[in-house]
Amino acid sequence: MAEDADRARMDALEARLAKAQAQQAPPERSESGHAQGEIAWRMVTELVAGLLIGFGIGYGLDTLFGTMPIFLVLFIMLGFAAGIKVMMRSAAELTARSAAPQGAEGDERD
Repeated sequence: MAEDADRARMDALEARLAKAQAQQAPPERSESGHAQGEIAWRMVTELVAGLLIGFGIGYGLDTLFGTMPIFLVLFIMLGFAAGIKVMMRSAAELTARSAAPQGAEGDERD
């Protein structure tokens, strides 16, 4: 008899603990909101990084060879192109990731 009463009390305690843990669980974060802003900043950072790397290489070569604007302009353009390429790759990756769960049911293509 005492064991049955203890078991019932233990079950009630476990139920209360489960209810309290469910109430304290952190809410699920959605993909909208700040996530889109983070992706946009990532793309801007990639573009600026390409430009700065191109500027650094161009300036260094121009200083080394004494031909000031030639390599600077050339490598800034190459850095801009590289930054755009990385941005496009990131956008394609994001598009593929967001489209995969939606179109996965009926898509049979390989």
